[in-house]
Formats: sequence, structure tokens, C-alpha cells
Amino acid sequence: MALLVQDFYRSSNGDRWQLVHDPASGRSFVRHEPNLASGGRITETDVEEFLNRTGTSPENLALRALLQKSAS
Repeated sequence: MALLVQDFYRSSNGDRWQLVHDPASGRSFVRHEPNLASGGRITETDVEEFLNRTGTSPENLALRALLQKSAS
């Protein structure tokens, strides 16, 4: 079964954050894709860890808004 991917934030420098859900395992995680110029690599972080680690950053607030919308 395919992963369900939903973009929830893109920064002004081109970084992108996605909420990814794997229906087969039930796991959800945040995928961060840095812009090409930064030379960074894609990272995947459990949702809870992402929310605890990123404080009040714009990407954190965007994910919280998406999760709240999904819950209602």
C-alpha cells in the first residue's frame, strides 16, 4: 500500500515539510526535504518528537494546525 503524503509547510528558502502516514504499519512521521542549495539530506522524524523538538517554529505551528484540522 502506498504512503499517504501531505505537504504542510514550505519555508522561504525552499525547505519542505510533509506529514507521511504508512497505512501498512500505522506509523506517521514528518519528512523534511531541505532545499538543494543547502546540500542537506532528507530526514524523517516521529511526529511526537518533531513537535517536542521544534518549539514554536513556523513548521511546528503548521503541523499542529493540520493535526487539529484532521481531528475535528
